[in-house]
Amino acid sequence: MILVTGGSGSGKSSYAEEIAMMLAEGNNTIKYYLATMQVYDEEGRRKVERHRTLRSWKGFCTIEQPTNIQEALAEMNTGKKTILLECISNLTANEMFADRQPRAVAEVAEKIVGGVEQLKANTTHLVVVTNNVFEDGIIYDATTLAYIRAIGRINQQLAGLAQQVVEVVAGIPVIVKQ
Repeated sequence: MILVTGGSGSGKSSYAEEIAMMLAEGNNTIKYYLATMQVYDEEGRRKVERHRTLRSWKGFCTIEQPTNIQEALAEMNTGKKTILLECISNLTANEMFADRQPRAVAEVAEKIVGGVEQLKANTTHLVVVTNNVFEDGIIYDATTLAYIRAIGRINQQLAGLAQQVVEVVAGIPVIVKQ
């Protein structure tokens, strides 16, 4: 498992796609792209379609899975597979705010980390994309802070599970854990 992190617009998604393609190459593995963005409007649909077009030639089988990430395994073939999970921040928002009242940080973290553990146990290679949090120095409302805390907790736990952690800074991958 490789965890790829970085700030908005850092190049982490492109890097993660390159890594997933490299890991799958020559290993006779099927490449899956687990997309977690929840589409609410036309702008969201356009964004999803743009991303699908950008990676269409890369040979990924796309599975839209905005919640319950481990359920995507039922849609995958048995055998060798490389999974690219994009991304933890969307998945966290979808899980945390699925109901009228936001779910607790610990509950959301446990669910997401458990789902990622299931993916990891059932794949040849797993590449997970997440966002850096707590770096902007802005004070947020309680609900947003809970969301950021959840991502922080999830990132820490996923970094512990990962064999490699890479932070992408201005398009440059920096190995944090090897």
